[in-house]
Amino acid sequence: MKKEKYLLLFNKYFLIFALLKTLVMSKTNNFVFWGLYVIAWIIFVGLSIEAGGLIVNFFFHLYNPEMVQNLYQKLDLIKMYKDNEPAFFGIYSFILIISILKAVLFYIVINLMHKMKLEKPFSAFVAKQISQLSYYTLSIGFLSYIARQFVKNLEHHGFVSDNLNQFWADSEAFVLMGAVIYIIAQIFKRGVELQEENDLTV
Repeated sequence: MKKEKYLLLFNKYFLIFALLKTLVMSKTNNFVFWGLYVIAWIIFVGLSIEAGGLIVNFFFHLYNPEMVQNLYQKLDLIKMYKDNEPAFFGIYSFILIISILKAVLFYIVINLMHKMKLEKPFSAFVAKQISQLSYYTLSIGFLSYIARQFVKNLEHHGFVSDNLNQFWADSEAFVLMGAVIYIIAQIFKRGVELQEENDLTV
């Protein structure tokens, strides 16, 4: 099960690595590039809907708990809310922050793909955006790991539902992916420096 979750994560976020590869291709690959751009939009919309659904779910927990069973993912933490409010707000904070960060991550991908020029990929803008991608990816990974440890601690008190693990089961994969993107960002940053030096000598 854990292996399948890792495979799902890498399939879902393979777009980021495909984008980075496309950055160094020629203009003849515009079709592939715009195909990835459309996929990025689809994933962004999906993640935004997921984050919005979780936010709605959170407020229904507070003001109309009877409706929770009919809402998105049926994430029912009413018992936890009644028995231990700090634990409820802590867990939901992790869930919402992580889901929102995932949506923001793909917003950055879309912004990068929309504004960059394939004929001149080594630019300060591209290097900055890839650096931001690495920071957000690492943040998601580390927050997911902290949330998972927090949940493990609560499990000893019988407060945690089994369906919570879906929100942070892929923490190690995000950390690994973030580290790889950070390395790529440093390569692009150095590429920009070399290009600027070359432009000065021409």
